[in-house]
Amino acid sequence: MQVSSSTNPRYRVPAVVAAILAASMGTAHAAGAADAAAGAPDAAEAEAPETEVIVTGTRQTGLAALESPAPVQVLSSEALQAAGGNPDLMSALAQIVPSLTMDAFGADTAALTLQARLRGLSPNHVLVLVNGKRRHTTANLAVDLGSPYQGGAGVDLNFIPLDAIDHIEVLTDGAAAQYGSDAIAGVINIILKKNSSGGNLSGTYGRYFQGDGKTGDISGNVGLQPETGGYFSLTGEWRNHGYSDRGAVDPRAINDIGTYPNSNMTQLSDYPFVNKIFGDPQTHLKMAAINTGLPFGDTEEFYVTATYGQKDASAYENYRPPQRISYTDPTTKVTTYPYPFGFNPLEASNETDYQIIGGVKGTTVGWNWDLSSGYGSDKVDLNTLDSIGNSYPINGLTTPTNFYDGFLKATQWTTTADFSRDFDVGMAGPLNVAFGGEFRRDTYSIGAGIPDSYQDGGAQSYPGFSPTSAGSHSRKNEAGYIDLAAKPLDALRIDAAARYEHYSDFGNTTAGKITVRYDFTPTFALRGTVSNGFRAPTLAEEYYTSTNVGPSTAYVQLPPNSAAGKILGIGNGLQPEKSINFSTGLVWRPMERMNATLDLYQIRITNRIAGSGNIYGQVNGVATAIAGPVNAAINASGNAIDPRVLATGTTGLNVFSNGVDTQTRGADLVFSYSDEYVFGHVDWTVGATYNQTELTNTPQGLPALPGVALYDQEAISELTTATPRYVINLGATWKVGNLTVNLLEKLYGPSSDYENDDGDNPSNNPQYFQDKIGFTPITNLDLSYNFSKAVKFTVGAINLFNRYPPNLNSNIISREYNADDYTMVEHYPVFSPFGIDGGFYYVRASYTF
Repeated sequence: MQVSSSTNPRYRVPAVVAAILAASMGTAHAAGAADAAAGAPDAAEAEAPETEVIVTGTRQTGLAALESPAPVQVLSSEALQAAGGNPDLMSALAQIVPSLTMDAFGADTAALTLQARLRGLSPNHVLVLVNGKRRHTTANLAVDLGSPYQGGAGVDLNFIPLDAIDHIEVLTDGAAAQYGSDAIAGVINIILKKNSSGGNLSGTYGRYFQGDGKTGDISGNVGLQPETGGYFSLTGEWRNHGYSDRGAVDPRAINDIGTYPNSNMTQLSDYPFVNKIFGDPQTHLKMAAINTGLPFGDTEEFYVTATYGQKDASAYENYRPPQRISYTDPTTKVTTYPYPFGFNPLEASNETDYQIIGGVKGTTVGWNWDLSSGYGSDKVDLNTLDSIGNSYPINGLTTPTNFYDGFLKATQWTTTADFSRDFDVGMAGPLNVAFGGEFRRDTYSIGAGIPDSYQDGGAQSYPGFSPTSAGSHSRKNEAGYIDLAAKPLDALRIDAAARYEHYSDFGNTTAGKITVRYDFTPTFALRGTVSNGFRAPTLAEEYYTSTNVGPSTAYVQLPPNSAAGKILGIGNGLQPEKSINFSTGLVWRPMERMNATLDLYQIRITNRIAGSGNIYGQVNGVATAIAGPVNAAINASGNAIDPRVLATGTTGLNVFSNGVDTQTRGADLVFSYSDEYVFGHVDWTVGATYNQTELTNTPQGLPALPGVALYDQEAISELTTATPRYVINLGATWKVGNLTVNLLEKLYGPSSDYENDDGDNPSNNPQYFQDKIGFTPITNLDLSYNFSKAVKFTVGAINLFNRYPPNLNSNIISREYNADDYTMVEHYPVFSPFGIDGGFYYVRASYTF
């Protein structure tokens, strides 16, 4: 079922929020924002999030979520488990937190590591902590133009097993002054289990309504007590996810059949759906997590947190017709077609991800202290499979069909020292003084592939990394912070923080934050925050380079501080982004089982790092007016291009740059209410977010190319309109006896993005058309039955009514079809916040001991 953006109503979110709040007051609940959206098991079985003590956004101890001056949502492990049948952390968070959206589809290697973002900003603007310690990021940079996740190299959340998590605290506020770089949009703090006994084992199976995307997951956790007062929590998980295919008919399979061997295409089992690129990759994932603490002395504890993951993934690339590759023997005049039925190459990865953190903490003469050091690493080995070299045969010899393309590797070593203490200075509450320091060393490496992977344009579908692209880069960072939290009056809380950082590659930066909360009555409070922040460019953004190709296109990603970049006047390197955050909110607790928070915010980012649009050297074989400097930059990069594309195709380049300033304004609402009825206990919840981003400056052009825009309509729309204007979660959890029913209705507001036709028109100049997704409701439903205290069985569906986004703009589709353009198979907009695969149903069985 499709929803047309042209016929559906559009709502102004403030009115929607007010209506929902008013409608919900008579019936609504929950045991907290998180349990609300996905459904918690039983209010009597789990502590309500408003009473849970938080550790994110504050250095104080004993502070409850609803007492916090900053907006913090607490997501219980039960809520995460109930969030859906796709048993991964990123999908669970995307279902529960309205302001967090997840990538639906990635091109090339971006398909192998999907990203998530908060408040419509970049994945790089979210800081992820595990037990309060910084988590390392992925090495796999998303460079695919046409996606609002372009440039994302954040934390891969799916390397943390769900069963290892006790709860998650989501701080939806700028926190660079407290935690450092990346915390412009907020902080996700994942708190792992500390169980010293018991455990659980669960198994999940599911697939999409179309029958593909088959998913199997087995996960378990066990708690042990190595000594009195200690804990050793061990979690293991194994997960498989199969390919999905949502592609349309490839027009080449209709228009280019002709004579042998292209006539063979009609014999393919899936003809005319021969192109498999538009869908999920296949993944095989194994993970383990350990969280342990051993007490010693009177108050001291030695702790270790470790995670390990190994993932094999493969994604289909664009189909190549049989006539794409051939060789005619000069002596016999016989023509050989190595793939007489054509071929679908695979981009595959073998990824190893791990992190280990060790530390000691305790209390000495009233001071709480925590000393730790941790190392994290993510390495991705890349291969192109079932392909062939662009220059087949090379020197009369056939090329391999499988190619090692090289590797990407990111590491992070972080050492921290934190101290805090309460002082009685005669105020209504103690003055909390916290300070500390951090040393961090980041590295980023690119390893070259085998020569066949990059020479003469490399393998069909994905050229490997050449020696000129390879290299290792590092950065050191030293930081110090101070945080003061006070309660001058019974009704007044004030928290102020400042942080100084020095980076080895671009110097010093400072950030500050002040948060105030005033409780007018025991049931009503106002809170507000003013802060400035920063984000250091990732090393991947600074140094990554590759060639992104299609059967008739090739775009070189230039590293900003390279010799190639200097040809265009952008070779001086990236600089940190700067931000100013304002937020104000209210907390309302009119009765014991009803809670509501509403927070308004504004985030201004200057010097923002964003990916450019396509800067063309030639279109359909015709040179552009700027072909000279563009081709010179491509040649200087050392990236070779397929000779066939150079002859008749489209070539160009892309680059990351500090090119725009943006302003994001929005609102977050959380409402919960629970009550007992004749027919059982019901938790009602509402979670809503409103978000709008606009440019506050005119994007600058390239210094060496006067009059040429660095950011085209497509790149700008990915920053400003590709995020849903609003998302509303309406949740209800009904429990009667041993039966639990979780219902979540997600309402996605309008979003849009521009796409160009790659010059598929008589002018040979790219033209832009807008794709729109209108108001769309998505229904999630699951039913669980406890056969005993230990055994539970669940059946459910995500996107119960199998809704898809609307098709792309009809002008794009018709032009791509008439031009025999392979990209026509991508007929749904990839910025869809609810994906492109339709409904997913699942069953789960769990055993608790």
